[in-house]
Amino acid sequence: MNSFESDLRRALCSKGFLAGFVLVFAMLMKSGFASEVYRVSVPVLASLPYTTAWLAEEQSGFLKSALPRAGIRPYILGKYFSCGISGGLVEALPAMAYCLLRAEEGAAVNPWLVFLSGMLWAAVSAVLAAVTKSRYIAYGGSFVIYYILVILHERYFPGLYCLYPYEWFAPTHTWLFGWQGIVIFLTSILLLLLFVYSQILRRCIANG
Repeated sequence: MNSFESDLRRALCSKGFLAGFVLVFAMLMKSGFASEVYRVSVPVLASLPYTTAWLAEEQSGFLKSALPRAGIRPYILGKYFSCGISGGLVEALPAMAYCLLRAEEGAAVNPWLVFLSGMLWAAVSAVLAAVTKSRYIAYGGSFVIYYILVILHERYFPGLYCLYPYEWFAPTHTWLFGWQGIVIFLTSILLLLLFVYSQILRRCIANG
C-alpha cells in the first residue's frame, strides 16, 4: 500500500471523519443548507479528519521512519490530498444523503461544490498546521479566515462575491463558465496551497 492509500484509509476511518459526518448530517437535517449554523461550521468540521496528521507524525518522531519508505514527494502529496479529500467528503457525503431525503431542497445543491469547499478549508487548516505547528491554530485558524472573508463581503465589499465563502458551495451570482467557474477558482487556490504546503514541509524535513 503506497503512502497516499495508507493516509486516505486512515483519514476516512478516523474518529474525526465519523464525528464530522454525524455533525454535518445532524445540522442539515435540523436546519438545512441555508442555516447560518451549517454555513459557519464548514471550515471547522472539514478540518477534523486529517488536518494535523503530519504534525502528529513530526512531533512523535514517526516521520523519520515514514520518509525512507515513502519518499519525500509521495509523503507530502499523500498527506495533502488525504487531508483535502477527507475534508471534502466529510461535507459532501452527508450533503448527498440529505439531498436524497429532502429532494426538494437538495435539488439546488451541487455536491461537487460542497466537496471542493470542504477540501479547500481542510487544506487551509493543513497549511496552518504546517506553518505554526499548533493543533489549535490549525483547527481554529481556518474558521477565523473564513469568518473574516464573510465579514469583508457582507459589510464592506458586497460586489466581490468571488471571495465570499458561502458563494463557493451555494452560489447566488452568475459566474463565468457557470458552476464550473467556481470549480476552476477553487482548484486554482488548492494548487497554490499545495505549493505552499510542500515548500513548508520540505523545509521542516530538511531542518529536522
